[in-house]
Amino acid sequence: MRPGEIWRLLARERPRLNRRRRILRHCHSVGDLREAARRRVPDAIFDYAEGGAEAELTVSRNAAAFAACRFHPRVLRDVSNCDRSTTVFDVRFPLPLLLAPTGYSRMLNSDGEVAVGRAAKRAGLPYVLSTVGSTSIEDLATVDHPHLWFQLYLWRDRELALDLVRRADRAGYEVLEFSVDVPVSGFRVRDVRNGLTIPPALRLRTVADISAHPSYWLATLRAPAIEFANAPKRVGTSMTIENMSTQFDPSLDWSALREIRERWSKPLVLKGPISPADARTAVELGVDGIHLSNHGGRQLDRTAPTLDSLAAVRAAIGPEKLLILDSGIRSGADLAIAVALGADVGGIGRAYLYGLMAAGEEGVQRALDLLAAEFGRTLQLLGVASVDELKARGPELVSG
Repeated sequence: MRPGEIWRLLARERPRLNRRRRILRHCHSVGDLREAARRRVPDAIFDYAEGGAEAELTVSRNAAAFAACRFHPRVLRDVSNCDRSTTVFDVRFPLPLLLAPTGYSRMLNSDGEVAVGRAAKRAGLPYVLSTVGSTSIEDLATVDHPHLWFQLYLWRDRELALDLVRRADRAGYEVLEFSVDVPVSGFRVRDVRNGLTIPPALRLRTVADISAHPSYWLATLRAPAIEFANAPKRVGTSMTIENMSTQFDPSLDWSALREIRERWSKPLVLKGPISPADARTAVELGVDGIHLSNHGGRQLDRTAPTLDSLAAVRAAIGPEKLLILDSGIRSGADLAIAVALGADVGGIGRAYLYGLMAAGEEGVQRALDLLAAEFGRTLQLLGVASVDELKARGPELVSG
């Protein structure tokens, strides 16, 4: 090739001045977003999103459970008009995908939950705000996303927690998710080693990190202080990650679910590593759905992957009740596996947090676009033309 021809090829690649677009241009998978996030934020911040409890065995086993699945595609099927949409609580969504609750998102990017909410709104997907979010129920509602859900921890201060339920109702949140896998906080070794605090503290080792991640620290220092936004000011400004765990209530039992059911008239979902027997009990007590989750491996280490218990939980609650599955979904192929094996919807956490850390709202949007494209392509290559068909033929298309 002549030098002139090489130059003409290079000239087609216009320089991109927008830093976020430069980053995202090279991100063709969630794994690419993960690597971009690792470069973009300090190690302690990345570890907070990436890490799990204890030895992190559940984190790796969640991913391994999906990796072990095998596809058995059918050929010569008309998949020219593949329908990726599904219905959840009488709302039609473009994908069987939900942005699951994650805590302290403004620590990962200064726009935090607002950036995630805007991207979810643009994609037309539900987003679940965490009790321990760094944006308040009311502030996130200003994004005007019609499909916001709220995730509740029922704290020792019962009245404080029940007030969150009232606030979510007043602010127009559609669904309440009651998380039941945190009677006490899991032990996350990375956070302890890093001395992680809310807000991030400027220690000596942090000062050295500023030179390596100047844009992160500049945005963080310019933004309002990070706090536990859904707690009263007297509590939210004084809480740390460490003393936050004292709010969790190890005395909770099934009466707590009855109390929440009485106080919330809209759809109610129970979230956690729920066994078939517990799922049946929850349905008997009036829940509208089950969110099968092991907290992404961040609570009890050595918990079985959610994918392993999916079929049994589906059998226990029947075909009509909503069943969401998270913990391990990192691609559209993973999402297809979850739906084929019994889930109505897949939930993601780290997958969109990588995008948030890498490039804020645009990064979250990139993660959702990648997952949507991968999911649609997987359906077509499997030889199915809709989500309903994937559910109906799942056992013949996917094996563990």
